This record gives sequence, C-alpha cells and structure tokens, in this order.
Amino acid sequence: GKCRYGFMLDENGMVFDDGVTVRLGENHFLMHTTTGGAARVMAWMERWLQTEWPHLKVYLTSVTDHWATTAVVGPKSRAVVQALCQDVDFDDQAFPFMSYREGTVAGVPARIMRISFSGERSYEVNVPAEHGLKVWEAIHAAGAQYGITPYGTETMHVLRAEKGYVIVGQDTDGSVTPVDLGMAGMVAKTKDFLGRRSLTRSDTTRSDRKQFVGLLTEDPQLVLPEGAQILAGAFNPPPALTPMQGHVTSSYHSPTLGRSIALAVVKGGLNRMGETIQVALRDGRNVNAKITSPVFYDPNSERQNA
Repeated sequence: GKCRYGFMLDENGMVFDDGVTVRLGENHFLMHTTTGGAARVMAWMERWLQTEWPHLKVYLTSVTDHWATTAVVGPKSRAVVQALCQDVDFDDQAFPFMSYREGTVAGVPARIMRISFSGERSYEVNVPAEHGLKVWEAIHAAGAQYGITPYGTETMHVLRAEKGYVIVGQDTDGSVTPVDLGMAGMVAKTKDFLGRRSLTRSDTTRSDRKQFVGLLTEDPQLVLPEGAQILAGAFNPPPALTPMQGHVTSSYHSPTLGRSIALAVVKGGLNRMGETIQVALRDGRNVNAKITSPVFYDPNSERQNA
C-alpha cells in the first residue's frame, strides 16, 4: 500500500533512471520508470538478475502495455476521483501522499496512486488498458463542473520545473550522481545497491563537480535557451578560450511566478547560492543570472495536500 521514489544508478554511481516503486503485496512490486525508459530498465535488471544474482527468486515482467493511466491533478482532483470511486476512503489520514489503494473507478477495477510529478494534489488512476478510454471519458465528465481540462507535456514540464523535479536524460547526462542533484539524503546508508562503492571514489566526492541548481535571470522576461553555456567570467572571442562552468538543462517561462526560471548544472553550484554567473547566448551576448535553489515554488510542499 505504499510508494517510494528512488534513483537507479549504474556501476559508476551515476543516475541511470528514476521512478516510483509501489508495493502491491508482500513480495509483489510495481516499478515505474521514466516515460521512455521501461525497455532499457527492464533489460538492465534482467542483465543483473541473470548474470550476477541468478539464485534469487525474482521474476521480472513488463506490464507497460497492460495498464492505462490517467493522472488527475490539482486542488479539485480528490473530488473528481471520489465521485467515480465509492469503495476507497480518500481522507488524507486513510489515503496519505505516497500510498496507493485498490478500488473501482467508473465501474472498472483500478489501482489509484497518490503520487505527483507536478507538486499539486494528484491521483494516478491505473486501469486495464482496454478500459482506458472509458475511464478517461468518465473522469472528464466528472470534472466538467470544475472546469477540468487535459494538459500536455509542456505544461507538466513547467510545473515540475517550478518544483525542481529532475527529468533523467534532460537534467542529467550520465555523469550526475544523486549527491550532485542535492539528494544525498536519498542514498541509503545501510543497504547495498549498484553504484554504492563508486559514490565514495575521490572523483565523485569532489566539491567542484557539476551540481544541480536553479537560475533566475536578471531580466525576468528572458528565457534562457536550454543548453546555453555558463561561463567562468566574460566571454573571450576565438582564438581565446573562456572556461565553461556548466550549462542550462531546463528553461521555461513560469506563469505562476510571472517570470523565467531555469535549471542548470554548475561546478560547485550547491555552495554558490546567491552568486551571479554569466550565461552565453548565441547572439554573442552574456546575460547575468543568479544561482538559487532549484525549488522555485511551494518549497514546503503544501500544494500536494491542498
């Protein structure tokens, strides 16, 4: 009945994937991966199971095609799902954040997971794939009185960036550890896991590694281009070289904050909060931006219980 967010690392301690794992039963788990990472993660886990731990009584089955999921998100999400599901107690005490319940949604057996990639109150309704359209339409009808509307991936990206949630493969590039992401607290102290040894190597414990931070441009209306280089000082035209200190990984205009926001990896960034850095643009300009926490909105996560 519980969910846990986690990182998957490679042998070098670098973030390989992330997602939420749900405990369905005593020895039955459902592991979510990044959107396009299911096949890669499945092959990765099978490799280790078959070559290193074949004695384990563990069986892996891909169920990606078996389930259709509708994420119902926002302050009215509970009312919408509750209207379609009478056999689950949606009280926050009975159904807290990062837990899941089984019930019936619009007459269809469902798994309902209270997890969120937007920072808002959210219920992810999982039903057998053949019932996906029926449940989607029922949810849309139940939410009509609240002005429900579908939202796309760009909206989701803005919401998650406001909360500082990473996207593996966009905010990471195969050379980033959980510590670099400012999530050292997620590294298990007593459990063994792939990459654990590598996290103690001298190179991965350096304080000047590229680390995950937020950026606020001096001009609040300027949206930095993703991939823009962060410079160590003023730009020197060729043939001179200007050392690079990092790059912008995600960048958006935030309607909620009324300004631009950006996520970046910057050398030693976790110890440089409040420092002003320069970002090079393609037109030859250097613009100033301040290093901040990557959590731009709702730092105490109050919205997930709104």
